[in-house]
Amino acid sequence: MAGPKNIGDSLNIVRLRLGERIAEIEDRVARLKPIDIYDKMEAIRSLAAEHGMAALEGLADYGAHHALLPGHIAATRACLEHMGEALVSDGGIQDRESILAALAIRIH
Repeated sequence: MAGPKNIGDSLNIVRLRLGERIAEIEDRVARLKPIDIYDKMEAIRSLAAEHGMAALEGLADYGAHHALLPGHIAATRACLEHMGEALVSDGGIQDRESILAALAIRIH
């Protein structure tokens, strides 16, 4: 029984780290350069991918790519508004698609 508890504890630690990274972007988004937003989103994407967090991985990937486009601050803020939902998601690909669809509707 120690195995599942350790897995849950490890995932909670990862979620905490990711939450801190997300909060940092939220606090500084207007002052960050597009490449800095890209780098921070890419770091979130990578960590989420390592831990099978498909919804957060997809959202961070979207955020990273849109950080380099015109209107990146609005796109990043919209993306950040869905991060909490993606961070706690256990639904994998289905949740990722739902979150990205909600984001697309919001931005366009």
